[in-house]
Parts: sequence; structure tokens; C-alpha cells
Amino acid sequence: MMKDRARIESSFSQNLKVGWFLAKRDIKRANIYTTTLIVSVMILTFLNLVVVSGILVGLIQGSEDAQKKYAIGDIVISSFLNKPSIDQTPEVINIIKTIPGYKNHSVRYSASARVEADYHKTIKPGEIRDGAGAIFMGIDPIQEEKFSGVSKFVIRGSYLTSEDQDRVLIGKNLLYEFTPIEAPGFQTLKNITVGSRIKITVADASKEYFVKGIVSSKVDDFDTSIIALDSEVRKMSGKNDLNAGKIAIQLLPGTDPVLAQQFLLQSGVDRFARVQTAEEAFPKFLKDIKATFGILGSAISGIGLVVASITIFIVIFVNAITRRRYIGILKGIGIHKRAILYSYILQAIIYAATGTCIGMFLLFALIKPYFAAHPINFPFSDGILVATVYGTLLRAGILMIATLVAGYIPARMVIKQNTLGAILGR
Repeated sequence: MMKDRARIESSFSQNLKVGWFLAKRDIKRANIYTTTLIVSVMILTFLNLVVVSGILVGLIQGSEDAQKKYAIGDIVISSFLNKPSIDQTPEVINIIKTIPGYKNHSVRYSASARVEADYHKTIKPGEIRDGAGAIFMGIDPIQEEKFSGVSKFVIRGSYLTSEDQDRVLIGKNLLYEFTPIEAPGFQTLKNITVGSRIKITVADASKEYFVKGIVSSKVDDFDTSIIALDSEVRKMSGKNDLNAGKIAIQLLPGTDPVLAQQFLLQSGVDRFARVQTAEEAFPKFLKDIKATFGILGSAISGIGLVVASITIFIVIFVNAITRRRYIGILKGIGIHKRAILYSYILQAIIYAATGTCIGMFLLFALIKPYFAAHPINFPFSDGILVATVYGTLLRAGILMIATLVAGYIPARMVIKQNTLGAILGR
């Protein structure tokens, strides 16, 4: 039994060596244009497997990255759902500044408001003024600029200063010019530009403001808000304390947000507010959309994988059919049919491996860095390419398996034919 096993292993090893020799010989003698075409198909198939799903997922990932970078930071502290603000905000801020790895923070105040344009005009009974519901966000302009650099998102006009008690920034999603939607329950403001006067109403308090700038950031916290000085929002809300609605915290690179969260919890911040990492604070619908796009991208990539498998099948099949006499002669002089079979399988694997290696180089050396430097300008996010090493290697493995099967089937079909018939071309 041991002898039989050794014989089988020796036979396999010998056939594999002969198959490898024949495979290299065939590839070297193959037409350079045909080889280039096959390798190009494998490169494009590999990139299709990775890039399509990577861009679809990156569309949502870009939105999450923007939310994290500009709106919620690495850690976000927000009021309990049954409370309007963070209790003991000044005390919480003092604790925040002692976090190991602390970099920066932004304190934001907010209130639900009604914004009206053309409010000075007389309207007929039953008509509604041009207005919209919005979040009235209060910031410290200097502190917010250090945190998010929001001034770079002001596409018209200019950023707030500490003296702008009667001026506001308005998010583009509140303007009909940028969001031309008219639907029941959703209103936008018309004929509003820099210098326009608007009236903001919070509960029973109202005040007129000049529009100093228009913000376009692709971050909902800014694009759907009226942004004013924090003192103005507190005054309009009737707040006599410094309790804020949200505190966003940035950490130094390399700092673990979970450890920072645990530090805040151990310091008792959870008695005054909710403490969440950015990942915990992301809306569930964003996570669901990302998962859905990942599935959709994989399905689309799967079609490309089938096309590549069929291409390899046809190439190997045609190559074997046109060389029936050659295969018959090899079998006639004593070359085992398994060695011939292995040679065609190895050819398919070499094509796939070459295409995959070139594809991985293009992906990580050129394509991914390009999208990182030049994100795709989607309407609601700057899309990037999401491609991890693990995910890429997994898709490369799937491509290799599909190629192996696609090379095995046609080679076996041709090699099973009668040796004499193959030599005589019958």
C-alpha cells in the first residue's frame, strides 16, 4: 500500500513537471498578440472584480469620511434623547481636554427654526410665505474653523467672524437654486443670495439676519442648517446657560477612539450625555446602503468573472482543438495524458496570475491613489475607491479558481479523444 502511494505521488510529481515544461514551451511559442490579449482580459476582469464594488462602496464611504472629518470627529458627545442639551457642558469640555491623544473639539448649539424669505411682503389670506424648516446651528467661528475648516465650503460670500451678530451662513440644501424640489412638506427658499435678508423664528422669538455666505460641504450638518454665532442661537432659544447640543472631538492620528470613549465614560461623562465613536454615530441607513452597494458591486463583478471564464475556456479549447495532432503525438511517444492536461491548466493559471499581479500593481500604485487625490464628484459625497488588501486577495483567489476550472474542462474534453484518431486528424 505504501509503495502504491509512493508511486502515485511520484507519478503526480513527474506529470506536473512535464506539464510545467510543456506549458512554458507553449506560452513562449504562442503569438505575442494573442498572449497580450488574454492577459489584458485577465487584468480587466480582476480590476472589474475590485474597482466596481470598490467605487460603489466608496460612494458611501466618502460620505462617512466627510461626516467624520467635518461634522462628528472621532468621538461625538450629544444630548440624551429625552433632553434638549448636554448637562454640565463646561465641565464636560474640561474633561475632554484631558483625553490622551486629544487634538481639537467643536461645541455646537442647535434649535429647530423656521426660515422665511420675502417676509416683508403682504400675502393673501390662505397663502404661505416662502420659507423652510431648518436647524439653527450656533458655532464659535474660530473654534469651528480649527476643527472643520468650514470656511473652505463657503462657495459664495464669506465666513462668519465673532462680530457677525446679525449675519448667518445658509446651507445650499435649503435653497431652491441648489435643491429644485417642490413637494408637500418640503420647502426651499427662492431668490436668496448673499446679502439677502431672512427672518428666523425659534419658538416665539424672531429676528432678521443678512445672508453672509452660502455653504456647500456635502455634509448634512452644514448643508441643511442656518449657521450663526453660538451666542445668537442661545439667545433665540432662550437659553441662559452654556449647555450645548453636540460636542465633536478630534483625536491625534493613531489614537484609538474606543480607548478615548472608555476614558470619557470612566470620567463620568455618560452621566451628562451620550458618548459615541464615529462608527456608532453613523446612521443605520448609511451602513445598510453601503452593504447593499457592496452586494450590487459583487453581482456586477460576477458577470465580468463569468465572461473571463468563458474567454479562458474558449482560448484553451481552440488551442487544444487546433493542436489535436500534436496532443496525439505527445500521447503516442509516452507523455501521460495527465501531464498534457496539467500543461493546459498551468497555462490558464499563468495567464490569470500574470493578469492579477499586473492588476494589483495598477490598483494600489495608480488607481487607488488617483481616486484618493481626485474623488469622484457625486452630488452628495466625494466618492473614493475602497479596496483592502484582504478583500483584493480574496477576489484574486476567486479569479484563480474560476480560471483553473475554465482551463480544466476544455483540456479534458480534447485529451480524452483516441490517440490514433488524434494523430490521423480524425
